[in-house]
Amino acid sequence: MNNRPKKLGKKQHDFTAPIFKILSREPSKSFNYKQIAAALELTDTKSRNEIIRDLKVLKAQDKIHETEIGKYQIISKAEYYEGTVDMTSRKTGYFVCPELEHDVFIPAINLNHALDGDKVKAYIYNRRSSRKPEAEILEILERKKEEFVGVIDIQKNFAFVTTANAKMYTDIFIPKNKIGEAEHGDVVLVKMEDWPKKADSPFGSVIKVLGKPGEHDTEIHAILAEYGLPYDFPLEVEAYAKRIDTSITAEEIAKRRDMRDTLTFTIDPKDAKDFDDALSFQVLDNGNYEIGIHIADVSHYLQEGTILDDEAYSRATSVYLVDRVVPMLPEVLSNFACSLRPHEEKYTFSAVFELNNKAELTNQWFGRTVIYSDQRFAYEEAQHIIETNGNDTIPEEISITGKEYKVEAPIVEATLKMNELAKILRRKRMAAGAISFDKVEVKFNLNEDAEPIGVYFKVAKDANHLIEEFMLLANRKVAEFIGKQKKTFIYRVHDEPNEDKLINMQTVISKFGYTLDFKSKQGISKSLNELLENVQGKKEQNLIDTLAIRSMSKASYSTENIGHYGLAFDYYSHFTSPIRRYPDVMAHRLLQHYLDGGKSVSEDDYEEKCVHSSQMEGLAASAERDSVKYMQVKYMQDHKDQEFLGVISGVTEWGIYVEIIENKCEGMVRIREIKDDYYTFDEKQYALVGEVSNNLLQLGDEIYVKVKNADLVKKQLDFHYIRKQE
Repeated sequence: MNNRPKKLGKKQHDFTAPIFKILSREPSKSFNYKQIAAALELTDTKSRNEIIRDLKVLKAQDKIHETEIGKYQIISKAEYYEGTVDMTSRKTGYFVCPELEHDVFIPAINLNHALDGDKVKAYIYNRRSSRKPEAEILEILERKKEEFVGVIDIQKNFAFVTTANAKMYTDIFIPKNKIGEAEHGDVVLVKMEDWPKKADSPFGSVIKVLGKPGEHDTEIHAILAEYGLPYDFPLEVEAYAKRIDTSITAEEIAKRRDMRDTLTFTIDPKDAKDFDDALSFQVLDNGNYEIGIHIADVSHYLQEGTILDDEAYSRATSVYLVDRVVPMLPEVLSNFACSLRPHEEKYTFSAVFELNNKAELTNQWFGRTVIYSDQRFAYEEAQHIIETNGNDTIPEEISITGKEYKVEAPIVEATLKMNELAKILRRKRMAAGAISFDKVEVKFNLNEDAEPIGVYFKVAKDANHLIEEFMLLANRKVAEFIGKQKKTFIYRVHDEPNEDKLINMQTVISKFGYTLDFKSKQGISKSLNELLENVQGKKEQNLIDTLAIRSMSKASYSTENIGHYGLAFDYYSHFTSPIRRYPDVMAHRLLQHYLDGGKSVSEDDYEEKCVHSSQMEGLAASAERDSVKYMQVKYMQDHKDQEFLGVISGVTEWGIYVEIIENKCEGMVRIREIKDDYYTFDEKQYALVGEVSNNLLQLGDEIYVKVKNADLVKKQLDFHYIRKQE
């Protein structure tokens, strides 16, 4: 028997964080060690001694003070912060707070029931063993979400719902009386109602059954439900919209600038149903060009204070999933009354510009108009006019009419001249430091059952740039018009890129032989543009395009104008898409208010609306990305026996991410699945290294893979590694 005495001072537990948690709950109150032990439900002498020792240490560090002998009170210092939780997939997280220089690690034991995205109060402390700061969540101030999508596992007396979200580290316990109509294995939407202190899982109830896993509509509805996005309109909102008078009246026309006799047309995607914008063109007597950017006058129909307006504000944006659009407005408005359809008179809100041959602005006018659209074009048709100089018929295969036809001379002349002017505007913008993000968009050919039967890539051409430049001109000049009056407005702002992210990006792109110029703001912009141009059509293009976008700050809405870095504009707003974006509706209302001589509105009220609009835009973008991932997995399910050439797009200690070159589908090869050697992760080389062969599997390498597993629920692809491209 070993009778040696235990070493004094060796600590078994660190009660620093729990002590702080207890003291911070009641910062005006003093506690002794007995009260703290009782609050922690500790009764043994050893633990009490540990608490006494920690109290003395904290006092010596001036983190608490002794109000009277044996009684301690918190000293309110900056160890307490409010911020958000960013969970990892490993049941740990990071505390994110603007006041802190770096995100702070949260061990699993310190989460205290906080979930990803929750707004929390945290205590920051240094671990004695590593001296690295860690955070403990003291209080959950606001849950980011309380509704979750998952698959229900029904037992005899209860059920559990497990989500596919890797950041959701717990399942949700459902009492038997709250299972509702759900059957075992259904995909359900559940509401988290309570999380008792000692319970491993939160308690919840089933609020909607979405269907069976893997079924198309189930998975699409699950994506929307995951982000709290609706997929239909309340009946009372639909009914209200149908009662709106959508007729064009002489009385209303008399209040507007009548531009029905000016040549006007739309250019949109081939499958578009809502047409937000139209262009008009005429040559003036002085030889200059009058170009009108005419935007659907949604605010004429969408009146403030109505249930229709409340619903539109709540949604804030349309959501564009792979197989459908979830509109911000009911169809009677989005596809009919507000849509600038060909050969129909429509109410519009317009920005009309006079430009000379150098695309210099000599005059501008803003106001409500009425127009008549003479022609509708698809981008492909407009591009054909530009490429053939209007000397050829539009082929049947790209025609929206389903037949070959010749475009009338005035529209050809207008298209070609506007294309010339748009190119000048674009050159000026790029010279001013704008970043050219023409990222390849993955699109799917779907059959009548919404099954993906092919993949293609959407690439911006001159016709796209033509529309883009005139929409940018309208957005910029509307924002400038109000901004220079120093009145409250809704701006679309974009901050300068995060330098740390650019430095990380430089580390990656150097593997492909590229560099960025960090000497000046102009140098960064110029070298980024050169990089994006140089990677066009190369195997690493999608990877580098993605890295470049991630290095940028996120654009958002704000009443505080800081300019738009990516576009190189001092003033910028969103004015041109009110059918699908609520901020554009607000911009129309504010512009009309100021044109009518109105005073500046409350900045605080509109800032709140900006924050909401930015948040909803973020949720919609996440849902859209998930729908693309889902469709990619669905597409690859039918190609399990096929070998694909891919490029390594990411390297981690648990495996490599591979993006298939021909369809941009991305999946993972797990390190244990690579059988030709034993591989370890080399962080400096962004590579897996074979211990015997010294073979490198490095970022940017081309390898052959096959589909191992395609998980529709998790929207995840796993690949077999076959061989490296020689």
